[in-house]
Amino acid sequence: MKKLSVRAISVALTILSVTSCGASDGDSGHVKGNSKVDMQGAADEADKLIYGTLSTVKPPLEWTHDTSDDGSCDGGSSGYGDVTRRAVVMTKVSEARRGALIGVIERYWKKGGHKITDTNSDKEFPEVYAKTGDGLLQMSLIVGGEGQFFLDVQTACVKKSDVTPPSTKANGTSYYGKEIPRPNANDAFWSSNAPITSSTESPTAQPGS
Repeated sequence: MKKLSVRAISVALTILSVTSCGASDGDSGHVKGNSKVDMQGAADEADKLIYGTLSTVKPPLEWTHDTSDDGSCDGGSSGYGDVTRRAVVMTKVSEARRGALIGVIERYWKKGGHKITDTNSDKEFPEVYAKTGDGLLQMSLIVGGEGQFFLDVQTACVKKSDVTPPSTKANGTSYYGKEIPRPNANDAFWSSNAPITSSTESPTAQPGS
């Protein structure tokens, strides 16, 4: 899939920021050197975060895993690496409903003890960045062309290990390892162009989340 340059630039800047932070404090997010955390374990946590984030949205969204990346994060000299997991929302989210969806996800992250680190309130391409309380994961939620939502989760620099593809099940058609099209699933709520009013059923997070 040919992604918008705004997304590519944003993700690149996020990765650069993570790398710089890790180099400056010497422990890559206070996780590097912890023998209890390896790349597979960190990837599993990233998968859980993606699944929990997207599953908490009601009405439910259709989404797919995108190709993940993994490799050395320290030049390969000391056996550490990181993983990036990606998910793409296939539900068509209208301009009138994008702010509501961002709000649901932000509230879910904050309730889970995660910290919002940066936001971009651009009307067409809004972005939200966050990190988990333990510093293991950093998240970016970016809106691209046609209102398509991209959720990326990058792990800190942890003990190197083999990494398997995501084990969590996407909701809807899986495009993992394939070219991902623009959003192609309609939803009565999320795809509606009508503004949200007091008489409109508001989106909610899953009970107990």
